[in-house]
Amino acid sequence: MSAAEDAQKPEQLNKFEKLSGSPPLRVAGSKKKARWLQARRILAQPCSSLRIPNRFLREGHRAPPARSGHRCVADSTNLYVFGGYNPDFDESGGSENEDYPLFRELWRYHFATGTWQQIRTEGYMPTELASMSAVLHGNNLLVFGGTGIPFGENNGNDVHVCNVKYKRWSLLNCRGKKPNRIYGQAMAIINGFLYVFGGTTGYIYSTDLHRLDLTTREWIHLKPNNPPDDLPEERYRHEIAHDGQRIYILGGGTSWTSYPLDKVHAYNLETNSWEEITTKPHERIGYPAPRRCHSCVQIKNDVFICGGYNGELILDDLWKINLQTFQWTKLPAVMPEPAYFHCAAVTPAGCMYIHGGVVNIHENKRTGSLFKIWLVVPSLLELCWEKLLKSFPHLAQLSTMQLLNLGLTQELIERLK
Repeated sequence: MSAAEDAQKPEQLNKFEKLSGSPPLRVAGSKKKARWLQARRILAQPCSSLRIPNRFLREGHRAPPARSGHRCVADSTNLYVFGGYNPDFDESGGSENEDYPLFRELWRYHFATGTWQQIRTEGYMPTELASMSAVLHGNNLLVFGGTGIPFGENNGNDVHVCNVKYKRWSLLNCRGKKPNRIYGQAMAIINGFLYVFGGTTGYIYSTDLHRLDLTTREWIHLKPNNPPDDLPEERYRHEIAHDGQRIYILGGGTSWTSYPLDKVHAYNLETNSWEEITTKPHERIGYPAPRRCHSCVQIKNDVFICGGYNGELILDDLWKINLQTFQWTKLPAVMPEPAYFHCAAVTPAGCMYIHGGVVNIHENKRTGSLFKIWLVVPSLLELCWEKLLKSFPHLAQLSTMQLLNLGLTQELIERLK
């Protein structure tokens, strides 16, 4: 590690940086409401069945309204935020939001310019907009499951794909037996297969594990070799991680319980069986509190969980578990707003972004705030890039040829566009 990197470590790794959104809600009982400007709706398709709602103001001058139950993914250039829910009529866009209290929309946050944009897309956008699963596979945003209103009455079990480069939605035509119509499940792509675990119909919680071959597009309901009483507990709003050989289930629960993290259930892909792994506590603090509706990102063998709800309190902590040692480490960073039903994503460079969520139980209050935190020591490239963007905020307005003449690489130029 260089001296420059080491000097940056305490500041970069231990502090959340606020990027956009309403002020943190720390005062209990506050009645202040965020009023969002209403904008005219633009229909991307004349056919009502292909209606893609948009509530545009000037590009980059408006952030997404406060929401929960949404999902986000990230690449090197953008954070993409899809769906969500907010029962507050004014915060949800009022009469301008035909999908109230849901958000049938896709947003992107452009890292280089620090601006939000609601993306105009073509094709059929999903209507199950709360507690779906989402992963980014190349330029393709894969969305599975989710629920509409009322929760549990209008669930999905299709895979919708949005190509974020060409801004078009399509429905993935699949063979085999689909998973049940569920929401609150977790999923990951491993070696060309999409794995989906758990979730709820709104009435029944699941411990099912399904696999979709992304090449043949065939669903398979996996039947582990374990006896029925040796399976993970049924759950929803958990998160998963993997090391290529095992899928690890982190937290989650039901409407009346949250599962602890002293033990982690792991599905072994090679043996088609579930294992139970005992994790190692922090030497002074012990284990993370049980939780559901938290967020989770993974960097190589390190998995980070943030926030969530333990049945009594909204959490604001940040923990790391290593998938080789299974040692829990509590990081000193604290979320500026304790939140659950929020979303998080990490860039390839190791910067985590957290957006939205429920921040006040008694007032059923949501936030639209966006925060970022480095989970690894930024490389010298990333440190220089951030410094360059702050010193020259108008770089994105230059042409590709001008940027090349300034000495920027093609990779960095692509981050500006």
